[in-house]
Amino acid sequence: MADEDILRGKRILAVDDEPDILEVLEETLDQCEVDTATTYEAAKELLENNRYDAAILDIMGVRGFDLLEIATSRKIPALMLTAHGLNPDNLVGSIKLGAKSYIPKDRISEIDLFLKEIFVAKEQGIEKSGNWFARLASFFDKRFGEGWKNKDKKFWEEFDKSFVVTKDELEEIM
Repeated sequence: MADEDILRGKRILAVDDEPDILEVLEETLDQCEVDTATTYEAAKELLENNRYDAAILDIMGVRGFDLLEIATSRKIPALMLTAHGLNPDNLVGSIKLGAKSYIPKDRISEIDLFLKEIFVAKEQGIEKSGNWFARLASFFDKRFGEGWKNKDKKFWEEFDKSFVVTKDELEEIM
């Protein structure tokens, strides 16, 4: 399946306490079937009663980490999308809890690209893709400041060893 078509017909759960963010996600992912929720309770019910190809979860306002645990337990790949919760601790926590990527809301217009990467990695049998991080590393460095990874040095050493960046992604970044 071509990368361009990989999102067609995918069922996505998008959770955010800001309806305008959900509207942007629905418009950006118009080739997908998108269910939305603005509360933890509504999202939990949808996760527990439906099958999704992926979930996009806000961290703040909707108990995103709790929803991430539910999604992960149901083998639903989750992408964390955040603005207020954008910090190194939440980034590390998201990855540790099984998030496939951690995306700042500043990059919401690229959400389809990040989702495609998750599905392509899955097709290629890659459990832990580092493409999203390679794409956002300079953003995080600028946002969090020099040496931000030093606090969790051991985590980042393991991350660098276990997360795969595909050849195509390396070529695109370079």
